[in-house]
Amino acid sequence: MDAVRVALLREVLAGTEWLGATRRFAGVLRGSVVSHGGGLLLVGTPAYEPWHLAAHLVDEAAWSGTPELAPTLVRHDARPSDPAHLAVGLGRIEAARRGETLLVVSPEGPDAPLLERVHDARRAGATVLSLGSENHELASLAHESLPVPEDTDLDLDTVQHLVSAAAGENVLPVTRGRRRFRDRVSRLTDHLTAPPPAPW
Repeated sequence: MDAVRVALLREVLAGTEWLGATRRFAGVLRGSVVSHGGGLLLVGTPAYEPWHLAAHLVDEAAWSGTPELAPTLVRHDARPSDPAHLAVGLGRIEAARRGETLLVVSPEGPDAPLLERVHDARRAGATVLSLGSENHELASLAHESLPVPEDTDLDLDTVQHLVSAAAGENVLPVTRGRRRFRDRVSRLTDHLTAPPPAPW
């Protein structure tokens, strides 16, 4: 899906929860990998490998000048004879450490062995994000989760396009909500130190 189609899709979704939800999730993803200098691991399930999202994140990393967004695709059936970028197996999740981000993309929910590896990665300090499944076990392990219910008008592939495009934006929209303490203090300081208004 190219940038024009993503823009059109965003127009269609304006006013729905999806635009804000995908941008917030993308902001967490980008913030996690950029603040730690990279280390994005992307994994699916044995039945669903997120090749498409991996390719889009690589493109967004190049276009946005944010190399940290380029993921390592972790595969369930990786073989040593595969090309290097396709030969990373599940052992890589077991080696995940603090400063790395693990994004789990799963339409139907991960199996028990993958959940165990995700749990170990989180315990080792990795940031865990989940996209797709409404699986409660995975959601409880994830620091941030974006479920895509089956009864929604959007499918997982479309949501992945929105997330990858938003992650590659050079300036992510500011989300409404509680301001950070530092922002509030800064605003108060500006107000108190501003010169009085000129008399008319």
